[in-house]
Amino acid sequence: MNELGFAVAAPNVRGSSGYGKDYMALGQGLLREDAVKDMGALLVWLGLDTRFDAKHVVVSGGYLALATLVNYGERLRGAVDFAGITDFIDYLSTTAPYLQSLARADYGDERNPDVRAFLRSISPLTNADRIAHPILEVHGRNDPVVPIGQSDELANRLHSRGGTVWFLQASGEGHTFARRADRDACYRAFAQFLASVR
Repeated sequence: MNELGFAVAAPNVRGSSGYGKDYMALGQGLLREDAVKDMGALLVWLGLDTRFDAKHVVVSGGYLALATLVNYGERLRGAVDFAGITDFIDYLSTTAPYLQSLARADYGDERNPDVRAFLRSISPLTNADRIAHPILEVHGRNDPVVPIGQSDELANRLHSRGGTVWFLQASGEGHTFARRADRDACYRAFAQFLASVR
């Protein structure tokens, strides 16, 4: 990051761990978009602080990075998505049974019509037409948590509209990269992506 001249801001947005259960609950279910609003506030703060170049901001993470790109794309140069959920309905209805109850407690139960409509409205795949900046998708092919098909579908949708999508798929990796060689390749791709969106 130093060599490329980038600073890193790592906010603890609503719904994150670190401030106890009550704070984590502030990002669950129908409150999920409050974390996205926190990212919007961070972007405003970056724009007001003269130490940073607010015209060259890239977000990274999972769903939150994609949602920030959808909602605040005019303030960004791009996003790096690490195996983020792109379609909540598909994810919740097809995820492994041992994860389903935990996922529904966190994101909401897609079998409830009101929750289903909300989850559809916030899914990055639903809002792909609002993504106008480059994305680097990073996903393990054997991801048991968020199937790689989630990233595939978003990448295909963006490509069909002429969008710029870099896609790093790691065979033999899951939701996180365990092998050093794969992590190194990911870091190199991340650095190249950052250089490309300057």
